[in-house]
Amino acid sequence: MKKLLAYINEKVLVKIVSLKAISLFVKIFSGILTSKAIAVFIGAEGLALIGNLRNFTSAIQSISILGLYNGAVRYIAEFKEDVIKLSKTISTVFYLGFTTTIFMSFFCYFFAGDINDLIFPSYNNYAYVIRIFAIVLPFFALNMFSFSIMNGFSKYKNLIIINIIGQMLGLSVALVLIYQKKIDGALISVAIAEALILLITLVGIIHRRSLVGLIQVERISFSMAKKLSPYTMMAFFSAMILPFVFLAIRSYIIDHISYKDAGFWEAMTRISKYYLMLVTSIMGLYIIPRFSEIETVKEFRKEVFGFYKAVIPLFALGLVLIYLFRSFIVRFVFSEEFEPVEELFLWQLLGDFVKVLSTVIAYQFLAKKMFWHYIVTEAFLVIILYVTSIYFIKVFGLEGAVIGHLVSYLMYFGVILLIFGSSLFGVVNENEKPSE
Repeated sequence: MKKLLAYINEKVLVKIVSLKAISLFVKIFSGILTSKAIAVFIGAEGLALIGNLRNFTSAIQSISILGLYNGAVRYIAEFKEDVIKLSKTISTVFYLGFTTTIFMSFFCYFFAGDINDLIFPSYNNYAYVIRIFAIVLPFFALNMFSFSIMNGFSKYKNLIIINIIGQMLGLSVALVLIYQKKIDGALISVAIAEALILLITLVGIIHRRSLVGLIQVERISFSMAKKLSPYTMMAFFSAMILPFVFLAIRSYIIDHISYKDAGFWEAMTRISKYYLMLVTSIMGLYIIPRFSEIETVKEFRKEVFGFYKAVIPLFALGLVLIYLFRSFIVRFVFSEEFEPVEELFLWQLLGDFVKVLSTVIAYQFLAKKMFWHYIVTEAFLVIILYVTSIYFIKVFGLEGAVIGHLVSYLMYFGVILLIFGSSLFGVVNENEKPSE
């Protein structure tokens, strides 16, 4: 732990870490407060509907920007002193993202009725929410484009401040809409939430308005598009397909058990998301940058087991405390109606523990750009998560969804260990590369 803290103090600006911590806690606070409002004014059935819409909008947003903006950050940072290459990067990202976003907007708008039938089974009056989402989708894409520019130019402080203000704005709008319009208000807030931040982002990027002149159709580069394509593929499973898998699992629960039970599962996944934010933030700050620096298997092994030794015991203790206080947590975040959620904690917590163990090692795929390893393992996880969840739901009912979560991550962890087994447990040469 001392080494971890020392690294952060040496490598990361204290102000940025402090702002990021504030942003994280604001995000968790906003999520908990919104969940409480949904529990009080709408209930478990409404939470299931909101979960389906959130998964759908998340997937469509990812498709609309094609994962391009993660790649844009890298190349903007690399070419920020080269006007021609910078112009090619920005132009390619902007026009590819713009074209795909407009296409997805038209698709969602004109097929809103069919989409409504898909994500709101038995409910036929929310197509207008899909149309609202279609209208604001380009604003989301423009916001992400602006974010990639600020990120590429290392404007981390601006980004974090915008995130904090955006979270507070989104929370305020969501609470007002939920209070006034109940389920309709909650669904509308999900549809417009990401686009709300655009106005704040434009203020933050206004001093870089000279970059607008670099966005030119003739500067679209196919070679740059080819360089960006791995980022699209890597976003495909985690950001595009995974939300659809969660939507499919929740819809299966709705069809074969009940809306209320689907709401209970959504409540459990929300609680899981809140506490996982803490540990994944630590991993994001330390693991990827550190893995990018190390050159040998020996260093890789040392970092993995060092992180396990420093962080995992604390994480395990936290999960034990969450399990012991699960009754209080459910009532605090939601309400007494959600009491059945308590039965889901054990399997969810065990699954999340294995998830963190595997993710620590799997970050090596990103750090060392092990593209096909990442694609194959993510595809395996997505498929097995759906298959095991549906199978165990058939056998054990609602509890099967969280059993499937544990089993899928155990299998995923097994695959990760097969790939990195020799690096972690075998005899290695002093200068052997970790990806060899």
